[in-house]
Amino acid sequence: MKFLLFSAAILASLPFALSAQRATWHSTTADGKTWNESTVKLSKPSSDSKPVLSVDANSTGQTFRHWGTTFNELDWDAFVQLSKPAQDSLMYNMFSPDGDLRFTRGRVGMNCNDYGRSWFSCDEVQGDLELRYFNIDRDKTSIIPLIRYAQHYYPELTIWASPWSPPSWMKISNDYPVVSSKHNDANPDIDYLLFGSVDDIDEDEMKFLGERRGKFPYKLATQDYMIQDPRYLQAYANYFCRFIDEYAKEDVPIDMIIYQNEAYSYTPYPGCPWTAEGTIRFNRDYLAPTLKRLHPDVKLYLGTFNTNRQDHVETVLSDSTLRASIDGLAFQWEGREIMPEIRRQYPQYHYICSESECGNGDMDWKAGEHTFFLIADNLAVGIDEWYNWNFLLPKRGTSPWGWNQNALIEFDPETRTARYTPEYYAVKHFTQAIPSGSTIVGAIGRENPDMPVVIARTPQGKYNVVAANRTDAPLPLTVTIEGRQLTATLAPHSFNTFTLR
Repeated sequence: MKFLLFSAAILASLPFALSAQRATWHSTTADGKTWNESTVKLSKPSSDSKPVLSVDANSTGQTFRHWGTTFNELDWDAFVQLSKPAQDSLMYNMFSPDGDLRFTRGRVGMNCNDYGRSWFSCDEVQGDLELRYFNIDRDKTSIIPLIRYAQHYYPELTIWASPWSPPSWMKISNDYPVVSSKHNDANPDIDYLLFGSVDDIDEDEMKFLGERRGKFPYKLATQDYMIQDPRYLQAYANYFCRFIDEYAKEDVPIDMIIYQNEAYSYTPYPGCPWTAEGTIRFNRDYLAPTLKRLHPDVKLYLGTFNTNRQDHVETVLSDSTLRASIDGLAFQWEGREIMPEIRRQYPQYHYICSESECGNGDMDWKAGEHTFFLIADNLAVGIDEWYNWNFLLPKRGTSPWGWNQNALIEFDPETRTARYTPEYYAVKHFTQAIPSGSTIVGAIGRENPDMPVVIARTPQGKYNVVAANRTDAPLPLTVTIEGRQLTATLAPHSFNTFTLR
């Protein structure tokens, strides 16, 4: 009996080593072959090969919580042109627990964002500090129907919100953009408000035209565009709570808010620069206490930080009262570069990637590879949520403000059909392998951008490996997991997911 008990204990302690002799291998390649399935044998570790990652039963890491996407007006405009079967298939693939991407969370813009049809806010009545004319009528025509369609496939879907711009009358410019452009009617005579001069303004600075190197933005705004009068700041805090209330009436739960999207993009589309002092003032003295009083269940995050100016972010976080009021921090674009150091200083917070990089409208393999690398690198530096930007756009993805951007799914207006882009499959390789509650026990991103690798342990204790080869030649992959070695040769320009069993 003692021998039997001892044997049972040994078996129970080695479930992975005894069962995981093979891995199911799914690959997607640049030649258009998607989600191909094969099998690879595991072996004992060999001294002849050096693993890029090694993990064991004691390996720890960040617990991953959510994959998500954003609901925008231009997504809806493309969506309604699809046939009903195509709409159903698309939403099933993105939101069903049995679909491809399995998104569990969504993001919305409060007021118009750069992928809305045209500028609007929930209250454009000049001086309406009491918010008597507040409404979400515009959202009811597109954003909320799109969310409801997603809820059909995932009823537990939750939402977070952030504005691109306050109502125009709450800003010192009395207009929605930051700078004038041929794509808006802003007054060029007041462009100087941004820096005190128009000499250094570049409306295209934030566009994705290849790798942006150096500091972003290259120059910080010299003043807050949000009016800093206490009456306006309190009205704006109330505005957030009204938005939460009105969405709740539509059975769309908002459980987290962020005060501003990209306070560091000085844009011809809706935007609003904030200084560090203004950011602290509004969040600490107005938004946080108002939220605590009216919606104590709704979390407040800081961001979205799309700047690699670490000293600026550290200044914002230097206020201890503000730090005590937030639950997490949101980084996107250049913010990813400084997130490891900020996370080291403030490990108590949740960290999320609040937006995927939007590309330039090509929706090609190169865009998919870039997104794959960015997801791996974000996981390596400790995010626990990741959000896609647009999920469906027409070819070229052109916005009303002259931008071309990518989407997971490309809509052809002539044939009214949808094409799942390489970026879609890049995301799928991660979402299939890393369900909510998984632990990221190993990851390589910026250390080896040619072959990013992530190892996740699922809530069921199984291991999955996600890896890409971004080069023109085959690359060997070797990882060691609890005494077993996975060895495979990754095809050139390929995405790969290994499910150990």
